[in-house]
Parts: sequence; C-alpha cells; structure tokens
Amino acid sequence: MLGSYRAEVLKLRKRSAVWVLFGAGLVLSLIFGYLLPYLGYVTGEDNPQVDGIPRDQVLAGMLPARVIDNTIGGYPIFAGALALVLGAIVIGGEYTWGTLKTIFTQRPGRAKILGAQFLGLATMIAVWVVGIFITCALCSIGIAAAEDGSSSWPGILDILQGLAGGWLVLMTWCLAGAALAVAFRNVALPIGLGVVWILGIETLLAGAVNSLLPDLKFLSNALPGANAGSLVFAVTGMATGDAPPGVRDAVGGGRALATLLAYCLVFAGVAVWTTRRRDVT
Repeated sequence: MLGSYRAEVLKLRKRSAVWVLFGAGLVLSLIFGYLLPYLGYVTGEDNPQVDGIPRDQVLAGMLPARVIDNTIGGYPIFAGALALVLGAIVIGGEYTWGTLKTIFTQRPGRAKILGAQFLGLATMIAVWVVGIFITCALCSIGIAAAEDGSSSWPGILDILQGLAGGWLVLMTWCLAGAALAVAFRNVALPIGLGVVWILGIETLLAGAVNSLLPDLKFLSNALPGANAGSLVFAVTGMATGDAPPGVRDAVGGGRALATLLAYCLVFAGVAVWTTRRRDVT
C-alpha cells in the first residue's frame, strides 16, 4: 500500500488540474479575504461595501490576528466545491481513462488501492490548506506593515486547530466527490451533482426549513454543509455578523467535528464497498 500511496502522490503532483483547482481556491481566498476588504478600506466612505463599518474594523479583519478567519472562511462552500471536484476527477478519472482495470490486475487489492488514493488526496488537501495559510499570512504581514497595524498573531494551538478544522472540512467534501465518482463511474455527473448541492440545494433546504418547517431544523443541521460551516465558526470564533457565506452557528463545534468525521467514514466506506462489490467496467 505504501508503494501505491507514493504512486498516487506522484500522479497528483504532476496533474495540472490539481494545481489549477488549488490556484482557484487561493485566488478566491485572497480576493474575498484581502483584495476587496482592502479596496474598501482605502476608498473609505466612497465604497458602499463598507458603508457603516468603521475603517479600523475593516483593517482589523485583514491583520495577522484574523489570518485563520481569512484562510478557512471560504472552505464550507467555495473551496469545498473545489475539493469535491478534486475527489471526483482523481477517482472518476480512473474510470473514464480505463486505467482502473489495469491497476486492479496488480497487487495490492481494490480496498488498499482506493485507500492509497484517499491518503494521496488527504496529503494534497493538507498541501492546499498550508499553502493558502502561508499566502494569507504573507498578505496579512504586508498590510500590517503598510498600514502600521498590529502584528499580533493567534496562538500556535489556535492556528493548528484552525488548519486542522479546515482540512477536515475540505476532506469531507473531497471524499463526497470520490464517493459520487465511484457510484457513477465517471467525472462529469459527480461534479455537477456535488457542486449544485454545495452551492444551491443545501442552502435552499436550510432556508426553507428555517422559515417554513422549523420542526425539521434537526434535519438541516445534520447536513454536511451545516456542520462544515459550524466547525469553521467554532474554530475561528468569528462574530456572526462577520461570518462569510456558509459559516454559521448551526450546531456546536464538538457535534460538527463528530458529524464530519462520520461523513468521512461513510463516504469512504461506501466507495470501498461499491468498488469491491461491483465490476469496474
């Protein structure tokens, strides 16, 4: 399995789509975390984006003390959709290319090969999280130096907790994409269904439940998106008014953590069970 894992990491490292998705997530984090707020800060009252928000508060949101907020604030929706696409193209691509039959004729077995693919995806997701964090940290340092702002940082444990929480959120969506790819044995349909679910369906369901069917709120709070947003909300400690889309205090941090871990196990288990029980052609 170690050899399969090394092979998967090598494939991921050389696959351009992986880095295109990472670049898209990085650009989105920089635009919504730093570029737009900084433009609002320098233009002041002329920018309706920051109408009624003190300029000091806008600046504080870009300083090193809020680096974790800006790093993982977009993970429940935007970066989560990119992670789902990553899982779908990595696992589903083996079906569309017809390479899975060749892989399965060699050792190790199907479950070990799929496990190696999941470990490779987990490694790449960790690279994504660390890369986005480093870039956001550099932006925070630059803005603090340019605007003579505070250079205080969160504690090391807070940083590690935030990065771990962000990794779990992305890994949940990545495994969801992988499970859909195994179920449909291609790439396009899992991406379409997964992205529509993240960006639209779950949000609409949560809104309908909260406004029309409050007795079913427990159902919307069990969905992966609600728990992803709740985990990010818990590890960052951001205020409700400052939270980006998808980040909300739907459930407690402990429950969100347990729920996302359960989703990871379910998605991985379904993918492994389906792969072992079904013909790959």
